[in-house]
Amino acid sequence: MSEIAKFVNHGSANITPAVAQKVLRQLPQWKLEFTQISAPKFPHLVNQLEFLADAVEDVMEGAYKELPFIAIAQAVFALVYAHKKTGFIPEGVLELGGADNSSVVRAVLIQNEKAFAIYAGTQGVDWRKITSEA
Repeated sequence: MSEIAKFVNHGSANITPAVAQKVLRQLPQWKLEFTQISAPKFPHLVNQLEFLADAVEDVMEGAYKELPFIAIAQAVFALVYAHKKTGFIPEGVLELGGADNSSVVRAVLIQNEKAFAIYAGTQGVDWRKITSEA
């Protein structure tokens, strides 16, 4: 398991349903913030964050009940991590800004690939575009 995956697993262990509910209330504002992310080396990052935010919203609002809570906890962790803007690599570093956010998000998507691929299909989202395979 990669160090980033270990980091995500450790951080998401602290995400409870109550924490997820608090994040849910913040998501409309955070989704707007995410659209302002400038990470040219990571062109799929904004779409991936929006996908995770949509999944959290759907599960926490009861519109979709098939995602395991660990997938939601990891998604919440990734969203909080991206929102805080205090990652390992400062956003102002032109060549690497966004690398840590992208790595955290990718670890969440990879670890929960099957569940998120099914969710994407139910939402009419091309999973390959989220995972940047298309």
